[in-house]
Amino acid sequence: MIATEGGHRVTPAELFFDLVFVYAITQVTALMAADPTALRMLGATVVLALLWWCWCCFAWLGNVVRADSGAMFAVLVAVMAVVLIVSLTVPEVYDDGPGGLYAPLVFVLCYGAVRLLHLVTYWISSPGDEALHVTLRRTALLSVAPPFVLLLIGSAFTGLTQALLWLGAVVIDYVGIYVTGSSGWRVASPGHFAERHGLIVIIAMGESIVAIGVGVSGLPISWPVLAAAATGLLVVAGLWRVYFRQISEAAEHRLTVLEGDDRTRLARDAYTFLHLPLVAGIVFTALGMKTVLHQVADSSHYDLSEPLHGLVAWALTGGVGVFLLAAAAIVLRTTGQRSAVLIVGGLGCLAAGAVVVLMPALLALGLLAAAVTAMVVLHGRRAGAAASGGQRAQ
Repeated sequence: MIATEGGHRVTPAELFFDLVFVYAITQVTALMAADPTALRMLGATVVLALLWWCWCCFAWLGNVVRADSGAMFAVLVAVMAVVLIVSLTVPEVYDDGPGGLYAPLVFVLCYGAVRLLHLVTYWISSPGDEALHVTLRRTALLSVAPPFVLLLIGSAFTGLTQALLWLGAVVIDYVGIYVTGSSGWRVASPGHFAERHGLIVIIAMGESIVAIGVGVSGLPISWPVLAAAATGLLVVAGLWRVYFRQISEAAEHRLTVLEGDDRTRLARDAYTFLHLPLVAGIVFTALGMKTVLHQVADSSHYDLSEPLHGLVAWALTGGVGVFLLAAAAIVLRTTGQRSAVLIVGGLGCLAAGAVVVLMPALLALGLLAAAVTAMVVLHGRRAGAAASGGQRAQ
């Protein structure tokens, strides 16, 4: 295996690796859409968190070992095969269908295989790094083995018991990573690390655009459908602008300035932890937009005055709210500044679900696009004013 250098950037092998997660995220949205209840939304979020862990493991590993080297690329292909199997089981992970393999158990075993491959490959990649080996042993004992046992136990149950056991596994995993500390882990190339996470955000946004198309699949195209599709794209464009023009550059700069364990802690907090709700918010919004497009297109069953109902109504605006609050948390962690625009906007979007159920779905989507656009402009002006003030102070 070939070690990376400070100027290392994302390789085509890593882009290839990410392709399987395009399908995985699509499956999570489909899992929610099949039964948009509170229990299913919780369960789908847990599945997303587990898939996110699978991706993060190899984002960290690819930062210290070149993904396009022979041995490492072979590992990536093996992991892709396992994650593809995981993705295939997602629709039945909480409600196994008749015949075939038992989907929840297949999901858990494959997830455990990914985590084991990550630890073994990390160990082999740095044979003389004792600090890393100590951290890997601690990670295996605190953050991998106990959650895996809970996942196995949970796979024997259904409904709320399964969801809560799996949620407990996720919590233990995240807490375990935090408790093991930053010693031993390294971020060799801040630019590569930031770029990898930017790419997974793009993948999530791409899935939300796919959801627009899936929502109208097999239904006639009309002027309201075209308006809804364009409006949905405007929402995604606004989220793209918030992240890639107002968040990611400052985060990458801060990551570059720091060194050693301070850099590792920032990478863990701002990227591994806080990018999960960022991606989850996009997935929730995708569910809402998919439903809006379906209702607008299916004129034989829905009138244009029909609102969204239940948790899907919350998902449309609440997903944007989760995204904005996660973005605000990233800004706070990387710069120490509180973004009032992102915080107020995020809280407002979370609360807006109560209003969405009272208005036509297409109107709700249009108002959301207008609100996101306004927040992009306001946050951009605040950020620009803060930057100008900092330069004058210097």
